[in-house]
Amino acid sequence: MSDPSHSQTGATVEAVPDCPRCGKPLPLCICDSVTPVESRISLLILQHPQEQDRALGTARLTAQHFEGAVVKIGLSWPSLSKALGRTVHDPSRWAVLYLGSAKVADLDTDAEIVAINRKGEIEPHQRAILGDIEGVVLLDGTWSQAKALWWRNAWMLKCQRVILGPKRPSRYGKLRKEPRRDGLSTIEAAGLLLARLEKRPEIAEALNASFDRMLARYREVQAEKPELAPKPKKRDWRRRKRG
Repeated sequence: MSDPSHSQTGATVEAVPDCPRCGKPLPLCICDSVTPVESRISLLILQHPQEQDRALGTARLTAQHFEGAVVKIGLSWPSLSKALGRTVHDPSRWAVLYLGSAKVADLDTDAEIVAINRKGEIEPHQRAILGDIEGVVLLDGTWSQAKALWWRNAWMLKCQRVILGPKRPSRYGKLRKEPRRDGLSTIEAAGLLLARLEKRPEIAEALNASFDRMLARYREVQAEKPELAPKPKKRDWRRRKRG
């Protein structure tokens, strides 16, 4: 026998439409407060198809800030150009944020963004490499999902791999605990990367402000209508870099 209360709750949740822009249930949407941000660096977000945390995910919210930003859902693409939807003549001028087992804390630097080689070692001439970046690829998903995206797309080896050493932990706090301090949401990672690469702190300020509003809205809705903002499910603790 079905549970009437469960059916009623399910019907209520199902009746609530999603925002076509951010994909969140409308009570969780903050799209009307998103501030456009100019950036000379292009942004591509590759989302693992099993990353479906609509309530706390930030990929589509991040992309809304930047004209021309692209979000693609899938596991693999033949090339950076195919993933982006336009021709990229020099993939080496694109950075891929993939933490993996590498940690800035293990390298002889206190920088928040570090370019590393295939062996996980710090690249020489950091300023020149990072100053030449024209696009950034972010992998959106749990750490095991990000690893799958990394290994399924060999063209990423043609790009410049970067890792992060943020000075503060993710704003997710207790909502989504990170096993490592350098694990940030996609929107925080985008803000940190673009702000540092362009030397424009206002980029990070704008994105972090949106993230703070999203989290505040989530907490409000979760307190009033928990069925619309369910508590986060147990995440993949093997390692994760997400958003």
